[in-house]
Amino acid sequence: MHKKDKREVAEGGGIVVLFGVSLGILLYVAINTFVFKSTGVLTYIFALLCVLFISSFVGIVDDLLGWKKGLNKKIRILIVLFSAVPLIVINAGESTMMGIDFGLLYPLLLIPLGILGATTTFNFLAGYNGLEAGQGIIILSALALVTWLTGNSWLSVIALCMVAALIAFYIFNKYPAKVFPGDIMTYSVGALIAVIAILGNIEKIAIFFFIPYIIETGLKLRGKLKKESFAKVNEDGSLEMPYEKVYGLEHLAIKILRKFKKKVYEREVVWLIHGFQIIVIGIGFLLFMI
Repeated sequence: MHKKDKREVAEGGGIVVLFGVSLGILLYVAINTFVFKSTGVLTYIFALLCVLFISSFVGIVDDLLGWKKGLNKKIRILIVLFSAVPLIVINAGESTMMGIDFGLLYPLLLIPLGILGATTTFNFLAGYNGLEAGQGIIILSALALVTWLTGNSWLSVIALCMVAALIAFYIFNKYPAKVFPGDIMTYSVGALIAVIAILGNIEKIAIFFFIPYIIETGLKLRGKLKKESFAKVNEDGSLEMPYEKVYGLEHLAIKILRKFKKKVYEREVVWLIHGFQIIVIGIGFLLFMI
């Protein structure tokens, strides 16, 4: 979308990320089972894998049908909600938040909404080389540190399995991209973020880390979910605002960068968004962990 030569780039590369993180998690399970003779968290791990696979199904179908077509919105929402069932049946997480005991509302309502929110909104902030993979690396690295500090090191290992897979993928996805992640990667990363927040009982800080995506969702709703994140491309490859108004953090990044330099390029937009995400995470640690 942002290349004047209209080069062909492979789509749906996120299936390799899903394959990589699955192997990493299963290797961790094998080490725990055969070496340390520990099976204490296996139920949670396999429930987590089920959530990843079910939510990723939406991405696989979307990638196969094409990003302009994909599944019907209602069907997509139903499948993502269904992906929360493995967490519901094991009664994952703690029903008490902010001093309020939600009881059965927590597994039956809040968990599905959390999975749906994180999975779908992570897909909103996308469309620029390296953006989705870079964001996943940053957020999951932060959550790995949070879960380690709160005594859930097994979740740290799982988060870092995804980070490792994303770093390997990022090498080929950074500007200029040789492969695109597709919805399969964005859905699986978003789902994993939600699951780690639920199983680690760190929903508050995870939601705070998700502030860029909350803002992105608001801007997308401003455009009635019809305005795309892509920019207008000049002959020299620099980017321009595609609309008069801002309908995404990507547009806002272009607008901010244009105030300091004449020409704005795709990698700079990605770096600015990553920088904003890192600042949000830093503030989150100051507010919730210190």
